[in-house]
Order: sequence, then C-alpha cells, then structure tokens
Amino acid sequence: MDTYTQPVTTKRQYRSLEEKQRIVGEALAEGASVARVARAHGVNANLVFNWCRLYRAGRLGCRREAKLLPVQVAGESSTPPPASWSEPGGLLASSAGTIHIQLQHAQVRVESGANPVLLRVLLECLQR
Repeated sequence: MDTYTQPVTTKRQYRSLEEKQRIVGEALAEGASVARVARAHGVNANLVFNWCRLYRAGRLGCRREAKLLPVQVAGESSTPPPASWSEPGGLLASSAGTIHIQLQHAQVRVESGANPVLLRVLLECLQR
C-alpha cells in the first residue's frame, strides 16, 4: 500500500477585473444564489461576497452606467430662508434650495446647508 505524503498544492487562480465584475453581476441578479454562482465559476462563495461588498463600495472598478433620472425644477420661493439654516459661524448658507429625492423605498428631502458627508452616507445606506 502506497501513501502519498507530500501536500497537494493548487495553483492560485487570479481573476481579471472584468471577470470579477461579470461574476458579481450574476451574483447580484434578482433571485440569484451567490453560492451557486460561485460554484459555477469555481470560486469560493466568501470571495464572491467580498467582491460584492467591494462593488457596492465602488472599489471594484466602475459601477453601472450612469442613469438619467427625471428632474423637476420648481420656481424659487420669495420667502427668506429660516434662521435655523444659518451655519454655526453665523453665516447664512449660500443656497436656499431644497432637493427632493424619491426612491422606491424612501423619500429624502435635502435642505440647503446639509452636511455633504452625512448626505453621502445616507444615500449609500439607502442604495443597499
């Protein structure tokens, strides 16, 4: 009886960015099973989950093509902005506009002087 004592090494397979994006696209499709997609491509499911997380964070190449969204521009209001819109230093915000964003599962109203960092975090969370 012969026994094989040397470990079997498998060569690591590196995927191109395009291939990763294609696999992620399949995994994120409606009703798709990440485990089945990973198995079909010979990839560990945890790796596909990681690629999906990178994709959602915008760090796996470009995301989707930009979509054009319907926009409605309302006339300017003649009323001055409320005092609560002034910034901490006492200066009035440069714009008195309001942005309404209608999503499938949420509605966002952005007043002038909104913190852009917090707004970005909010929109990224709503996108998931």
